Amino acid sequence: MTTRGEEDVVWSGSWVAKRLGVGLVGDEGLRELLGLALRRNPKRAHLLVSNVLGKHVPQRPAVVWRAGYDLGSRVRDLLGADECRRAVVVGYAETATGLGHSVADGIGLAPYLHSTRRPVDGVAPAGGFEESHSHATSHLLLPQDPELLAGTGPLVLVDDEFSTGNTVLNTIRDLHERYPRERYVVVALVDMRSAADLGRLDAFAKEIGARVDLVAMASGTVDLPDGVLEKGQALVAHHERKPSAGNLPAVTVAVAEPAARPGHTRVELAWPAGVPDGGRHGFTPAHRARLEAALPAMAAQIAEALTLLDTQPGALTLLDTQPGALTLLDTQPGALTAPDTQPGRLPRVLVLGNEELMYAPLRLAVALEDAGAAAEVRYSTTTRSPVLAVDDPGYAIRTRLVFPAHDDPADGPGERYAYNVAGAGFDAVVAVVDSTADTPELHAPDGLLARLAAHTRHVVLAVVPSYVPENHAPEGPERPSMLPQPLRGPAFSSYAPEEVGWLLQDLSDVELEAPTEEREEAIQSGGAHYAESLPVEYQPSEQYQQLFQAALTASAARIARAVGTVTDTVLAERTPRPVLVSLARAGTPVGVLMRRWAQYRHGLELPHYAVSIVRGRGIDANALRWLAEHHDPADVVFVDGWTGKGAITRELAEALRDFPGFDPEIAVLADPGGCVRTYGTREDFLIPSACLNSTVSGLISRTVLRADLVGADDFHGAKFYRELAGSDVSGHFLDTVAAHFDEVASAVDADVKELLSADRTPTWEGWGAVERISEEYGIHDVNLVKPGVGETTRVLLRRVPWKILASRGAGADLDHVRLLAEQRGVPVEEVDELPYSCVGLIHPKYTRGATGADGRAVAQ
Repeated sequence: MTTRGEEDVVWSGSWVAKRLGVGLVGDEGLRELLGLALRRNPKRAHLLVSNVLGKHVPQRPAVVWRAGYDLGSRVRDLLGADECRRAVVVGYAETATGLGHSVADGIGLAPYLHSTRRPVDGVAPAGGFEESHSHATSHLLLPQDPELLAGTGPLVLVDDEFSTGNTVLNTIRDLHERYPRERYVVVALVDMRSAADLGRLDAFAKEIGARVDLVAMASGTVDLPDGVLEKGQALVAHHERKPSAGNLPAVTVAVAEPAARPGHTRVELAWPAGVPDGGRHGFTPAHRARLEAALPAMAAQIAEALTLLDTQPGALTLLDTQPGALTLLDTQPGALTAPDTQPGRLPRVLVLGNEELMYAPLRLAVALEDAGAAAEVRYSTTTRSPVLAVDDPGYAIRTRLVFPAHDDPADGPGERYAYNVAGAGFDAVVAVVDSTADTPELHAPDGLLARLAAHTRHVVLAVVPSYVPENHAPEGPERPSMLPQPLRGPAFSSYAPEEVGWLLQDLSDVELEAPTEEREEAIQSGGAHYAESLPVEYQPSEQYQQLFQAALTASAARIARAVGTVTDTVLAERTPRPVLVSLARAGTPVGVLMRRWAQYRHGLELPHYAVSIVRGRGIDANALRWLAEHHDPADVVFVDGWTGKGAITRELAEALRDFPGFDPEIAVLADPGGCVRTYGTREDFLIPSACLNSTVSGLISRTVLRADLVGADDFHGAKFYRELAGSDVSGHFLDTVAAHFDEVASAVDADVKELLSADRTPTWEGWGAVERISEEYGIHDVNLVKPGVGETTRVLLRRVPWKILASRGAGADLDHVRLLAEQRGVPVEEVDELPYSCVGLIHPKYTRGATGADGRAVAQ
C-alpha cells in the first residue's frame, strides 16, 4: 500500500470517477464522508464507501459511534421526549446494524431491533422485506417480544445510505400492513437520492396516510453515465483476471506457517448475563444500561490480552505501563514496514467485528479507546459484500482478505471479506465474534484468524455469547396458545398504548352493573361472587372532585417519592430488566408511574401489563401463560397499590404454586399492613387514585370473572367506560405525580440506601389487627374488615358499609373518607392503637329491609 500521506491529498473516489465517469455532487464535505469502489455485483456497479460507518474503512471507534449517536440526537429533537418513549428503532443488516444501534443510543429511550439474514430456530419472523440492489436480498425481523413492533409510536428506520428508497419502502409497506402507525422517520448517513427519486417518499407517505421524515448527515447525488453497469462489470473482470497488489494477499499469497507466527490469544469476555449481543432479537434501554456498566471491565480484559509478552525471536513485545494502558514495542529495528518505523509512534490496534455483529465490537473498541490505551485504536468489520480491491490512493478499497464463512449462514457456505486490513500496519487485531460464529471454519488454515495472522503481529479472539431467545413456558400440561395480544389504548382504556397492555377481554358491551345493595346481599348470602358483577360506577359530586384535587396536590410529591423508592428497590434487588405486571385495577396507575420513573431516572423502557386477580379465585392463569410465552417469568414483578391485611398477597402466592418461575412477592406503593418486602413506604396515607374508580384508572372497570363470559382459554374481563371520558382524570393524576420526580430524586436515593440495609421481613401486623377488630366488633369474618385508607375508600364506593374506624387525630388524609361517610350516612368512630389511618367495616348481617335517613339500605 502507498503511504497515508498520499491518502490525505487524494479523494478515495477519484479512481472510479476517472474510469467510469461517475460524479459525486452534494454538500460540502461529502467527499470526506464517502469514497467509491466497484462492486462484484450484477445489479449495481458502484459502491459508496463510507469513511464513518466502520464497515469497509477502519476508523476511530469514537468517530463511528458518534456519527450514529448524533443522528439519534437529531431524531430525539425532531420527535420530542414523549414520542421517543413510544418509538422503536430498526436498523438494516448487515452494514447498518451498528449504525442503527448507535442511533438508538442517541435517542436514548427507544428499544432497538435490526433485520437479519441469519434465521434462528424457534423464533418466528415478525416481518420481512427485500433489498433489491443487494447481493443478499432477504431480511428477517426476529424480535423476542412480538409486541415490540405492535405499538403505534414512531418507527425509526436506519440505513447507511438512502438512495432509491426501495429498501425503506419495502420495509414500511410490509410493517404498515401488520402494524399501522402515524409516523416514520428515515435516518441515513447520506441522502443520495436522484432527482427522479426525490418525490417517491412523500408520495408513498400520502398513499399510506402517514408522516415520513428524513434525517441525514449529508446529502448529494451520484451522476451515473449511460452504460455504467456494463463498463463497471468489464472493469471488475479485467482486474480480477490480472490481480492487483491489493488483491494479492487474498488470492495468491499463502498463509504463513504456524511456526513463523505466534498463535492467537483467546478472551472469553465477561459479557453481562441476559444482555443480547446486538439487536437481532431486540435491545432495550435496560440492556444498554447493563452493557455500559460492563464495558470497562471487558475492555480491561482485551487490554490484558494485548499486554501478553511474546518471547519468540522477531516477535512483538507488548508491555502494560499503566492500568488499562497498552504499549507495543518492536524489538527488532526495521521489522515494521515504513512509515510505521517512525520513532515514538503509537502502536496500531484494529478491533474487527463480524458481519452483523457490529455494535458489540464497536462499543468494546470505544471502551478500549476511552480506557487510555497507549495505542491508536481503529474499528471495522468483516462483510459478505464482494468488492473489487485496487491498491491506489484514489480508490476506497485498497486490499481484500478472503476467507470462508464461519457462522453457518442462511445462504450456505461462501466467501467472506475483510477490507483495508492487509498492509495497513496494524500491530494487533482483536477479532470479535459471537459464539455461534466461533466454529472450526474460523480456526481453519484458510480461516479468518489465519488470514489475519499473516498480516499482523498479534491476533486476539474475543468471543461474545450469542443470544437466543428461550421459550419460558411454565411447567405443566401443554396446551396450545390461542391467547390474543394485550388490549391497549385508545381502543381500550384512556392510557397511551405504551403505558400498559391489558391482559383482559373487553366486556364493554355486556350489562354487568347491579345496585350496590343487591350485590352485597348476593355476595354475603353466598349466591354470587363479587367478581361476577360490577357496582354502578360512582360519579363524584363537585365537592368530592374538589377534595380529590386538593388531596392530589397535597400528596403528589409524597407519592412520587414512594414511586421512585419502590421502583429503584426493584431494580436493585429483583432484576435490572423488570416486566411490570400490575394487579388490575388499583395497581395499574402505580405500574404506569413506576414505568415512568424508570424512563425518567434510568432511561429504561419497561414492559407493563395489567392482569386480573380475584380473591378466592386466584390470578388469571391464561394471563400468566401469555407472560411466560413472551417474557422470562423471573423478570416479572407484580405491582399493586397498597396492602391492607395481605389477602391479595396470600392469594397471589397460592396461585403461583402451579406456575414455577414467577416470583410471588408483590411490589407496592404503600405497605401499612407489613405484608411485603418491596414497598415505597409503610405509612398509611391517602393515595388519591383510591378516591375514585375508573375515572382515575384509565376508564377501566374492576375485573370480571363469570363462567358464562370467561371460558377456559379466555382472559378475565373488564369494561371500558368510554362514556365517562369527560370526567377522566387518569392522565392528570399521572402527570401531576410525575412532575415531582425531579424534586424527590435525592430523597429516593437516601430511602433506597436505607431500605437495602434494613430488615424488611413482613411482620403481618395488619393481619393481626384485622383479626382483633373482627372479633372485637362481632363480625367474625376478616373479609368484611377492610383496613387502610385505600380499602376503606373502596368500601364506601362499592360496598354497603356499616362503620368507619378512624385513628384518633388522623388529619387531612381522611377528609374524603369523612365526606363519603357523611354522604352515605355511615358513622365514623375515632379509636386508639389502630395501625392504620382508618378501617372500613361491612356488617355480616346485611339485609335489604331497612334504610337509613338518606334512603339507602343499612345493616340490621
